[in-house]
Amino acid sequence: MRGSEFAELKAFATVVNRASFVRAADHLGLSASALSQTIRNLEARLGVQLLNRTTRSVAPTTAGSRLHARVVPMILEMDAAVAEAVASTGRTAGTLRVNTLGIGAKKIIAPRLGRFHRAHPDVVLDIVIDDGLSDIVAGGFDAGIRVGERLEKDMVAVRLTPDVTMLAVASHDYLARRGEPKTPADLHRHACINWRFPGSGRIYHWQFEKKRKKLEMAVEGPLISNHQDVVLEGALQGLGILYAYDHDRVHDAIAHKRLKRILPDWSLKSPGLFLYYSRRRHVQPSLRAFIDCLLDRDESSRHKTRVLPDIGGIDNSRGKYQDWP
Repeated sequence: MRGSEFAELKAFATVVNRASFVRAADHLGLSASALSQTIRNLEARLGVQLLNRTTRSVAPTTAGSRLHARVVPMILEMDAAVAEAVASTGRTAGTLRVNTLGIGAKKIIAPRLGRFHRAHPDVVLDIVIDDGLSDIVAGGFDAGIRVGERLEKDMVAVRLTPDVTMLAVASHDYLARRGEPKTPADLHRHACINWRFPGSGRIYHWQFEKKRKKLEMAVEGPLISNHQDVVLEGALQGLGILYAYDHDRVHDAIAHKRLKRILPDWSLKSPGLFLYYSRRRHVQPSLRAFIDCLLDRDESSRHKTRVLPDIGGIDNSRGKYQDWP
């Protein structure tokens, strides 16, 4: 295969993975018009239409879907072979692509950006905020950060934070008007603020646990959103009860008596944040260095108090813990 043919196939796979010429062009460092011409050249060479294009979307044809399924494993294998060759030199360099939840970027990555850059100036971090749970392998990412229960299969996962407690909260104004629920069943008589999962669009069913008794229920109310800032503001402005993934703004609102925690005996422990990567790919030095930095194991933090737990990883294909080396 000539180099130009491989470049065309990689461009085609990138367009399919991102479902957009613009996003694919950004990733490849090309203009959208140049990428479109590359795909036209590939279709002309093969004599078959690979993509259906409209002004708003792009999707593979039947032939395109079959070609994509065959070439993606080949591209990933070649990328892994190149990464392994670079790793053999011991160099920590190149671009490291990480797909992360917004909360992971804010709480885990952002505070350590400067420290990582000073230790590894030849590494370019490409951080993509994605609350929609994209497939990191298909998207060409080296790693992702997700809540533990949302991990993809066949991944090695490294714990970044402890499990957290879900917090049912409401404003004092709302509770003065509607009363305070004493059990989860009382929530059916209350206005509740719902969370919609980005990507799937599914509405989260509230889960509770007390003395090993678990409940799962759908609730209703005046607000549904897939953005944490929106649902939190709804609770602060008295629209209803929010069941929130433990985070700083909720604790701050409770401390300043803008929100009150309710049903504390029923709150569920939710999995913390994990970094994960494909167990089929070679761990390049830049990813190893990045994980060490997130775990505060890097050289510049050796004499500082640890912030994150020293817990190691999980091979998600077998569900077993293993030490992060």
